[in-house]
Amino acid sequence: MALTPQNEETFFREVDEELRRDQLGSFWRRYGKLLVAGIVVALLLFAGYLFWQHRREQAAGVAGEQLSSALRDVSDNKPAAAAPVLAKLADSDVAGYRATARLTSAALALDKGDDKAAIAQYGAIAADDSLAQPFRDLALIRQTAVQYDTLPPAQIIARLKPLAVAGNPWFGSAGELVGLAYRKMGKNDLAGPLFAAMAKDKDVPETIRARAMRLAGLLGADTAGQAAGTAATGPVGE
Repeated sequence: MALTPQNEETFFREVDEELRRDQLGSFWRRYGKLLVAGIVVALLLFAGYLFWQHRREQAAGVAGEQLSSALRDVSDNKPAAAAPVLAKLADSDVAGYRATARLTSAALALDKGDDKAAIAQYGAIAADDSLAQPFRDLALIRQTAVQYDTLPPAQIIARLKPLAVAGNPWFGSAGELVGLAYRKMGKNDLAGPLFAAMAKDKDVPETIRARAMRLAGLLGADTAGQAAGTAATGPVGE
């Protein structure tokens, strides 16, 4: 059954609300594993150098223990204990530690309701060319998600369109924001195919794929190639 204009607006409003919950929810629950993986990659990249620099290796080992302890404090809802350690590690010589500490500090600012500080911190990370690109891209997505209600749709698209492509590790998160921005601009001919591509991509998180499939269908885009197991019906938020 086709949705009436009023019901369609309600549906998109529910999607917007769920998007904000997903994008701005618990940082550790959503991104913890990815950040740990990023740390491992950073350590591997530095392994050869650290092998010849024993003193630096010792320092990195101490920093790694400190970061692990701080992240445990975050996951245990002890931000006050984690904050000073994260602030110290924000200047670490190891890029993976530095990026993770700064991203987590920004998330803690957001959890406290200090959007202004979080936006500034995410923006600084995104602009820091000493950090690996995946960390910078994540910071840009998080910054844009926090500013989602205040940015013109065209600016959201300009920021995130390069990330909203299949094969990019942040395709789902960036693509959802870009697709909704297209829809707000009345460009359903661009939003629909983007949501359909996300719905078909097995690498996109399942919750995002499910929403993308519903939105693509509502906008008349073909989702026939979606992977088995992705829900196509049911209320937003399931």
